Amino acid sequence: MNTVSPSPAAAASPRPVCVLGLGLIGGSLVRDLRGAGRPVFGWNRSQATVEAAAADGVDVSGDLVGTLRRAAEQDALLVLGVPVPALPSLLEAVAEHAPDCGLTDVVSVKGDVLSLVTDHGLAGRYVGGHPMAGTADSGWDATMCGLFRDAVWVVTHDNARDDPAWVDVWRRVVEMAVATGAVVVPAQTAAHDGAVARVSHLPHVLAEALSVTADQGGALALSLAATSFRDGTRVAGTAPHLVQAMCENNREALVTALDETLALLTSARDALADPAGDLGQITRDGHDARLRYEARAGRTREAPSARPLIRVRPGAPGWVGQLHYAETLGAQISIF
Repeated sequence: MNTVSPSPAAAASPRPVCVLGLGLIGGSLVRDLRGAGRPVFGWNRSQATVEAAAADGVDVSGDLVGTLRRAAEQDALLVLGVPVPALPSLLEAVAEHAPDCGLTDVVSVKGDVLSLVTDHGLAGRYVGGHPMAGTADSGWDATMCGLFRDAVWVVTHDNARDDPAWVDVWRRVVEMAVATGAVVVPAQTAAHDGAVARVSHLPHVLAEALSVTADQGGALALSLAATSFRDGTRVAGTAPHLVQAMCENNREALVTALDETLALLTSARDALADPAGDLGQITRDGHDARLRYEARAGRTREAPSARPLIRVRPGAPGWVGQLHYAETLGAQISIF
């Protein structure tokens, strides 16, 4: 493969990023890139969001065509920051007005995005992305600086190729993530969607179920609810349409995770229903699994991670093999 390095001019003056959609993730990305001194501008469909972001000093427009033409002129990296249902029309506009721009996204599922990007003839300049960060709130008012600090940012490599232009886009996506303080972990689309079904989408479904069950216990149950309930149901505060879109766009992987969870819950239910049964197995297994997670990710967000670190030179011989290996380890990568 050809080795691609940014030109000295590009290294001294990073090329701009154009964020399309200024919700919690896209808007926080704009804030962090501005804070890092990176050139960034954005677009949002809602005029109220455009006005609020502009009032905060963001270079933002409600004119999609004008924004895309500007991105094409400046060779900006486009970041898709809208929910999956809004992607087809947005990609149509990208294909018409900025087809040669590098393209990434911050959507929580990768399979549907890759399919849509491919259908619109844009796969040759696309590198999928997913920052594993967020809050239960949404919209511009929920955006913040530092949302991605020390969070994992998944960068995909399904369509890795010899084309120097694609390698350049991949490098730019990694550099953008690192500029926000995130750590980059590579993954292919199917592996990513299977993993997030278990650690992101399933928790949303469980949080909704826990919230409904507690509510059915009436006023006393809600008054007695403390930290274990609050922690377990935090993400149920997310806007319902966002949770619905997220989960429904990862149906197959989420059904697999739900089936495994239902089997565990059924086993626990049967043990409790049997006077001679006990919950020892699931409590021990769950405790051990939590300790394995803490050993890798740190007990708190502030604690250092124990993820392996692999250094990668994009475009160098064998670099894609390194990405595959890093994926099997869940390793963080750095580039040079």
